[in-house]
Amino acid sequence: MYWRARAMISSNDPPVPWEELVRREDAVLERIAAIVGRRTTPSGEVHIGDDAAVLSPFVGETLISTDVAVWGIHLDSHLFPLEDLGYKAVASAVSDLAAMGGRPRACVVAVSAPPGTDLEELHRGIADAAAMTECPVVGGDLTQARDVSVAVTVLGEAPGKGSILRSGARAGDVIFVTRPLGRSAAGLRRRREGAPLDDPLVIAHRRPWPRLREGIAARDLHVHAMMDLSDGISIDLHRLADASRVGFVLDNIPVALGATHDEALSGGEDYELLIVTDDAARLLAVFAERGLDEPLRIGHVVADINERTLNGVALERDGWQHQM
Repeated sequence: MYWRARAMISSNDPPVPWEELVRREDAVLERIAAIVGRRTTPSGEVHIGDDAAVLSPFVGETLISTDVAVWGIHLDSHLFPLEDLGYKAVASAVSDLAAMGGRPRACVVAVSAPPGTDLEELHRGIADAAAMTECPVVGGDLTQARDVSVAVTVLGEAPGKGSILRSGARAGDVIFVTRPLGRSAAGLRRRREGAPLDDPLVIAHRRPWPRLREGIAARDLHVHAMMDLSDGISIDLHRLADASRVGFVLDNIPVALGATHDEALSGGEDYELLIVTDDAARLLAVFAERGLDEPLRIGHVVADINERTLNGVALERDGWQHQM
């Protein structure tokens, strides 16, 4: 089955015969399956409708990543529609594959929600992100909870032994980002100030775009290290440097139009790629050949793990940190 619905009828509702309860839940599941299963299933694969999905063999390395998005924590429930939570949950998970140069193959989505939640609206956002990233939803689960949360597990592939890790940066490498930073944080600020949902910066916050093509191009070049900027470059670059046991010297942080310097440094949720390579000229040439925006040089890697500066000043670890 695609989703197993568990106790989605409130305990405060009038008693409902078991047969009627099953019919209601089946109807909900059928509508959800119609929303997320709107693309054609590849020949030989089984997606929604059986006890488990069946996928054709993966090429090269298999990549797996899981993300959870909680309504009111990862997206402001007073400012954005529920549909955006579903979209962001899938997009942020797929971005983890982009960060390793992977191509998405499929995802499974588990939703927890209180009774009365508009599950169809939520899954419209999930379906939009799945279609945009060519990452079909092949299964999932549905259960009752106090809060709305969406857990997404994505599966992808990287030909050969080609996955790009955080841990390969070397002294002398050049550091790039795929685009100017801070658009998402600026969009959240503007929305709080009353900007409409179709404001370009607000769209950057509610509808992020995983850099899959850029990640694949970087993998094809065998760059030394890569990661996506989900929590802000001022903390994520430290994480990459920690994994690689190196330092860095930055002389530039590209700030997106409409964003502030602080938003570019620590606003988070840009989902741009941080790329570290020893062949900057080749990286620029391949991006141009593939019609991709030119990546932006921001600095270089140094051997001293304690040297981590921006314009000669120590770069503090500042950005989104998960609370437990």
